[in-house]
Amino acid sequence: MTDRSERSVARVDTGIEFSLEVNQNRYLPAGGTQMHAIVSVTGRWATGEDGRPVRPDPPRLAEVLVIDCSGSMADPPTKIAAARRATAAAIDVLPDGVRFAVVEGTHQARVVYPPEPGLATASAETRQRAKAVVARLAAAGGTAMGSWLAAARDLLPRQSSTICHTLLLTDGINQHETEAELDRVLRTCAGRFTCDALGVGDGWRPRDLLRIAAALSGTAEAVRRPAELEAGFRETIRAATAKLQPDVRIRLQTLPYARVAFVKQARPAVMDLTEYAERVDDRTVEFAAGAWGVERREYHLCLDVTAPDAVLDQDRLAARVDLLVDGEPRTAPATVLVNWTDDLVRSARLDPSVSQVTGQEQVRQAIDAGCDAYDRGDLTGAHTQWARAVELATATRDEAALEQLRYLVEIEPDGVVRLRPNLSRTDVIVSSVMSSQVMFGDDPPAPSAPPAPRQVDADRLCGNCGWWSPGDATYCEQCSHDLDDRGPIGRAEA
Repeated sequence: MTDRSERSVARVDTGIEFSLEVNQNRYLPAGGTQMHAIVSVTGRWATGEDGRPVRPDPPRLAEVLVIDCSGSMADPPTKIAAARRATAAAIDVLPDGVRFAVVEGTHQARVVYPPEPGLATASAETRQRAKAVVARLAAAGGTAMGSWLAAARDLLPRQSSTICHTLLLTDGINQHETEAELDRVLRTCAGRFTCDALGVGDGWRPRDLLRIAAALSGTAEAVRRPAELEAGFRETIRAATAKLQPDVRIRLQTLPYARVAFVKQARPAVMDLTEYAERVDDRTVEFAAGAWGVERREYHLCLDVTAPDAVLDQDRLAARVDLLVDGEPRTAPATVLVNWTDDLVRSARLDPSVSQVTGQEQVRQAIDAGCDAYDRGDLTGAHTQWARAVELATATRDEAALEQLRYLVEIEPDGVVRLRPNLSRTDVIVSSVMSSQVMFGDDPPAPSAPPAPRQVDADRLCGNCGWWSPGDATYCEQCSHDLDDRGPIGRAEA
């Protein structure tokens, strides 16, 4: 069997049981230089001593609500009114004990609640006071999202045990600071808190929200009508306050003949994480995954590989994948293998997980290209790209993408695609952002049983040269490198 799946499971004391899985076709044609794999991480409830699932501890949660109050929020006035109602609704669903604050965002950031420095603790009384302040928010001034995020960063506690989250709402372009200034702030915020960004109206830029979400391990979403904000805020806060583990990271260690070409979160949202890699050493990088709850996420990993020798039809280690919780590996490592072969049947087969993810990425690239063309006034280019997206989404049964495309085009039963007449900019930019959301085809699989104890005859992979050695070996028989006690094991397959 050429398609390969590897899974390990671990439970951590925060109430989450994690599983780590890698799916790939390890065979490449002789001379092949790219290996694709899907890394899946699933968190499920773990039960306490009483047999009941462990629930979030409100005092460990901290929330900052950042509300765009720039002048454009008054055009039309229903936007700022909807933002006030949505913020009040978000405050209402904060559980007692959660620490929180509200920030007014214009060309600068101003903490409007609590009145004293720091965060308030959610209770019936503080929620009522906060809502009274929010009811007086008015629209005036400019837009500088970096300053808003910096204010959230400075409010949120630094304790590693605290699950920190920010909800950011905007309706405008980040015009009162440069992209470089926003990038600098994002780098100081990365790893400190998770941010979910929402857009409303037709004056904002999707790439601003997507950039914030990618850098801060969050989501980028949008609403077509201000009236939808209230439900969106409630859903976002409920999801944020259901997190149990504050700091999850994926560590990739490559062999000398492999390097990371890119890492993208593939589901539930498509985000390119490559530029946010934290380099540990010359062969090791980490990617922050932010806070974690009962959920599954998938990551598309692409390695550039170069055959280290002329050996064919032999499994070689290309990369080791570790799941870090609070900085420590909490599952057995998973491996990405590569096997160069002259067998074209083996190398031509597609792993189903890789194929599905790459297909969905192609759909979203076509949607984005169509949105860019439409913004340039190139209606022919927009139609060409969106028609291609419809074709790809139909072939892959990507209903989430088709749902967004129906706002942009009319799809006839015979497959003919036409641009919608009087298409609004709101529909274009909302579809651009929401097309990054990708649905899972089924429920997350239950974690498998913990890995069986090592057997003496199990093969071990060298993390230095990728060579297989016997399971009881303490050093690599190929390069004499000491074998890590936690090193990946398995069975070499010809």
